[in-house]
Amino acid sequence: MAKKILILVGTKKGAFILESDEGRRSWALRGPFCEAWPMNHVVADPAAGAVYAGGGNEWFGPAVWKSGDLGATWTHSSEGLAYAAGEEPVKSVWSLAPAAGGLYAGVEPAGLFRSDDGGASWRQVAGLRDHPSRPDWQPGGGGLILHALVPHPDDDRQLWVGISAGGVFHTADGGVTWEARNRGTRCDYLPEDQRYPEHGQCVHCLVMAPGMPERLYQQNHCGMYRSDDGGRSWTSIEAGLPSSFGFPAAAHPRDPDTLYLLPLNGDSAGRYVPDGQAAVWRTRDGGGSWQALRDGLPQENAFFGVLRQAMATDRLEPAGVYFGTSTGALFASADEGESWTCVAQHLPPILSVETLAVEG
Repeated sequence: MAKKILILVGTKKGAFILESDEGRRSWALRGPFCEAWPMNHVVADPAAGAVYAGGGNEWFGPAVWKSGDLGATWTHSSEGLAYAAGEEPVKSVWSLAPAAGGLYAGVEPAGLFRSDDGGASWRQVAGLRDHPSRPDWQPGGGGLILHALVPHPDDDRQLWVGISAGGVFHTADGGVTWEARNRGTRCDYLPEDQRYPEHGQCVHCLVMAPGMPERLYQQNHCGMYRSDDGGRSWTSIEAGLPSSFGFPAAAHPRDPDTLYLLPLNGDSAGRYVPDGQAAVWRTRDGGGSWQALRDGLPQENAFFGVLRQAMATDRLEPAGVYFGTSTGALFASADEGESWTCVAQHLPPILSVETLAVEG
């Protein structure tokens, strides 16, 4: 049966869904959903037949929205999304990941929650905030957030998380205990003799290579890295890129050596695409070399940024690649990044992009 491909988009004013056939030549837009709440991350759980959207802010409070009919109707819940009395309140849900028959949520201030009833109720995975490094975690520019959730595909008890600014942490026992995994990633904002600490790094994005659970890629505030041992050590792969600074990374769905990035011009130089010329950078050799992909992307006066969760790939052949901008434009490639088309514009600032393939 033919497939439909959906692009799930989180924005500052609700969630949107774009839909196309597997040719991906034209797209229909629906939304905004979730009553125009700020939606930091919209994801699909194909096993549960559900779309989830996490967001909120200090005014709305945190919540996770759920649709069982591809966006036609929605419910939401914040039950259990709270720390103990006296702690700083949870402001927002920043990241979502289906895993181990449940659903994880990363929140601000940085912490981890899990739902085992499809998002109706939540419990804190307290072991993470019990880590002895927690008093040293500091808010990055976006706040103290847990924004990266990387479940192991074959071991329900393993999970990696990324915290800005706390670093990468891994659990092998379902969240009871955690290990900092940051060796080799630097902190340029610390004194020179302290630039490779055990924790405190400002992680921007963390993704897993397909078919190789021990291979992780990390875009950091201070460089681009690859790990081949589950994050126990990291190697810089930023040589050949126009900047060591950026937010999003997206793995190819089948090739562990292929990765997509969208570098920005630096943390204090405007945080937009270098020289106002948009390009997605692709490696096909695990970061050994990089190629700029520009066909169809604006090459002058492009001063947008792309945030940490606003790039994704699909699982079709050839793979599609997608990214959304801070100016509300959504770009798509149906040929693994060789050429690009703007498939939506004038949306609210885009915070996340994910995909879902369903039978048509």
